[in-house]
Amino acid sequence: MVPPPEGAVKEAAGKQEEEGEWVSVLISWVRIVVCFVLMMLTTLIWAVIMVLLLPWPYQRIRQGNIYGHVTGKIMMSILGNPIKIEGAEYSNERAIYISNHASPIDIFLIMWLTPTGTVGIAKKEIIYYPLFGQLYVLANHLRIDRSNPTAAIRSMKEAANAVVKNNLSLIVFPEGTRSKNGRLLPFKKGFVHLAMQTGMPIIPMVLTGTHRAWRKGKLHVRPVPLTVTYLPPIRTDDWTRDKIEDYVELVRDLYVDNLPLSQRPTSDQVTL
Repeated sequence: MVPPPEGAVKEAAGKQEEEGEWVSVLISWVRIVVCFVLMMLTTLIWAVIMVLLLPWPYQRIRQGNIYGHVTGKIMMSILGNPIKIEGAEYSNERAIYISNHASPIDIFLIMWLTPTGTVGIAKKEIIYYPLFGQLYVLANHLRIDRSNPTAAIRSMKEAANAVVKNNLSLIVFPEGTRSKNGRLLPFKKGFVHLAMQTGMPIIPMVLTGTHRAWRKGKLHVRPVPLTVTYLPPIRTDDWTRDKIEDYVELVRDLYVDNLPLSQRPTSDQVTL
């Protein structure tokens, strides 16, 4: 029997690989559609709960967290990525939780894994996000006007007072935006000011692999393994204003040390 030409074998293998890629993309699209349909459903259910709880702001925060735990876990189960959680013993403390941000998957993970009694801080424009933005506001989470520095500082002080008064935790993305390529961006100083105003410890959450699982601007979720690592709490009750830059660098360096090479910052990225 005469074997087929080498070129024909490669062409057949290429077609098979291309067909497999299309199947993978199609399955990914279905999963994403199912995710967002279910997210709309849970959002509507909890929106009704929030309206009923309008006179009780703290209960709305707790319900917002429960919504996040339920919805975030459902989303990650549907997407199907293997997830490894390290340092879980630090995952239920009252603290300022911070996280790197490089993918939409990060939001689902944060919703699922931050403890009950945690509030987020987002830009004021989040209210315009259909359903989710309105629920965010109903859940009594915090918003800041990043276009107005004076208003932003005032909002941060109000946030710190609310957190201390109600014995809450915070979740913050210190980069201030989502990384386009997965590499760590410079950190803003806001999380350090919040830590100094509240005296709360900082617990870094290091997310790895999410930028490869769901790339920015794509509708293809790959079955890439993900890791969520909680680092030990960083005490802040003795921090002083004259060392703010040092604290920002200290925390960012922890991320650099704990991220894989593909997510570490390039040499031209400096801390702001």
